[in-house]
Amino acid sequence: MSVAKTASNNVHAATTSASVQATDRPTADLSAINSLGFAKAPADTRVVVAMSGGVDSSVTAAMLHDEGYEVIGITLQLYDHGVAVQTKGACCAGIDIHDARTVSARLGIPHYVLDYESKFRDQVMEDFADSYLRGETPIPCVRCNQTVKFTDLLTTAQELGADCLATGHYVQRLETPAGPVLRRGIDASKDQSYFLFATTAEQMDYLRFPLGGLTKDETRDLARKYGLAVSEKPDSQDICFVPNGRYGDVVRRLRPGAVEAGDIVHLDGTVLGQHKGVIDYTIGQRRGLGIGGRKDADEADGPLYVVGIDAAAHRVIVGPQSALACYEVHLSETSWVAGGGAPVAGHPVLARLRNTAPAMPAVLEAGEGGCAIVRLDDPQFGIAVGQAAAIYDAADPENLLGGGWISAAPLAGADGQLS
Repeated sequence: MSVAKTASNNVHAATTSASVQATDRPTADLSAINSLGFAKAPADTRVVVAMSGGVDSSVTAAMLHDEGYEVIGITLQLYDHGVAVQTKGACCAGIDIHDARTVSARLGIPHYVLDYESKFRDQVMEDFADSYLRGETPIPCVRCNQTVKFTDLLTTAQELGADCLATGHYVQRLETPAGPVLRRGIDASKDQSYFLFATTAEQMDYLRFPLGGLTKDETRDLARKYGLAVSEKPDSQDICFVPNGRYGDVVRRLRPGAVEAGDIVHLDGTVLGQHKGVIDYTIGQRRGLGIGGRKDADEADGPLYVVGIDAAAHRVIVGPQSALACYEVHLSETSWVAGGGAPVAGHPVLARLRNTAPAMPAVLEAGEGGCAIVRLDDPQFGIAVGQAAAIYDAADPENLLGGGWISAAPLAGADGQLS
């Protein structure tokens, strides 16, 4: 019997009586006291909380428990536990599983650890390695939300008979006549809507984000109020399976022998140096190129940046910053949060092309087969294939429409030639 089925049986036995009693209660007036939007009392609402062991998901569980919901905590073991125990500052590591279990014990809620290591490796880590070998710059956190968390974990929550799956993301879910929409979190410095662009309308029906209306400071204050040991725990800074930030090491471990050395080449074709693998470089990179300046270079060009990666030829191409100018971004695997699907062609939008970048004015042109083109009003620099583009409504910048994966970002600067 699977862990999910075992957990479901355990929880079902303990709650059958309450569920039967709930059927005799009037529901018309109960929606006002249910912060999650269900027309029944919190005590009759079962919520699975995805608990990573950090302060955000811990406070999510504590808040809902305090409001009277039937809360079940689930923590995912996503990668090798023996390595994870030594990891600091990353989610889903060994110490984080311990912290989630400790918080659940303090709250007195059921807690289950599910082994998703195989799923995570197949759906996230393998994709991460292949993307880097193609010369791209992947975002595994988006893939994790898109697959393991909002597909596999969501299914598990449904198997447990939960009314919804709640997470500690800083985004807001708003009910509208057309269905739920996803909006940026109140705390702009912590807003995580960029990472949730691939959330579907069907998933939005089931997901809840209780922290979207809070700032991080308010979340920590609540952690102290509830007496949670994780109240001062630092935020995760790295990709969970790359705790030291050295992406190349992970790719070399996952793909032994696949990384080859090659040349670092200027746009004009001049070979300036050698590299040990294109996986160590990303578009827009300036530091750590391993090359010196050019004595014959035009001083007006300024410092050199990575402007292209030719993975097939094992070449890293460098040039002036002006060569990075990009006016259009091609998207694949587009996904739209609202049930109505993609915005109409020519719709003014705001495109956020990196998590740390502001959303920029653009026009969206829908393509075929889940593709789209974002035409930017002003050029942007250092747009990397493999990154994500989160698309917001220009008329309502807080409203996330959806987005896609950047499949191409043609260069306009320096004639756009990668010779």
